[in-house]
Amino acid sequence: MNRKFLYTGGAIGVVVIAAVAWILVSPLFIDEVVEEAFPGVPTPAALAEMTEERKAEIADDVLTAALGMPDHAMDEGMDDMPAPATPAGPQLLASGQFRDADSIHRGSGDAKLFKLTDADNVLRLENLKVTNGPDLRVYLVRHPDPTDSGDVKDSEYVDLGPLKGNIGNQNYTVPAGTDLSQFASAVVWCRAFGVLFAAAPLATS
Repeated sequence: MNRKFLYTGGAIGVVVIAAVAWILVSPLFIDEVVEEAFPGVPTPAALAEMTEERKAEIADDVLTAALGMPDHAMDEGMDDMPAPATPAGPQLLASGQFRDADSIHRGSGDAKLFKLTDADNVLRLENLKVTNGPDLRVYLVRHPDPTDSGDVKDSEYVDLGPLKGNIGNQNYTVPAGTDLSQFASAVVWCRAFGVLFAAAPLATS
């Protein structure tokens, strides 16, 4: 009876260990592709579902913003037309390129920090391709040029949330009140094991 119990317990233990190992290791072999449009820009799928009237409204809004004037001003004649204002569009604050953390944890693509028209800040990752892994997060870190995990661990950081996909284009909202002047790099970080996967030093624009 005891021997049977030991065999059963051992088999269960092997299954549990195998399941945990699969959860931790399988992301290394599985790519997750995410394609997000720039904030406020309709995706091709969304455009395909829009009515022609809605498309016309969006085009009209874009033209109005570009001219910096209301629609009815067009009817008042060219002589009365005010000088076009500078469009209040997204402002690129800083940007950089991802690089490998080491020969195993590899990354490429662009990291761009934008201030949007509504004063929200967004970190946009474009053409991202990074080694996948468990519990990956996107951080803004204070260290200006992190080259290993120790640089991130010893640095102040802001967690922007879980990595949405290891390939593609994606947006991450920066928490309100964050002093961006205090953060100089974007990183992909494995929180489960405390390992740096990729880093992008950010240069101000």
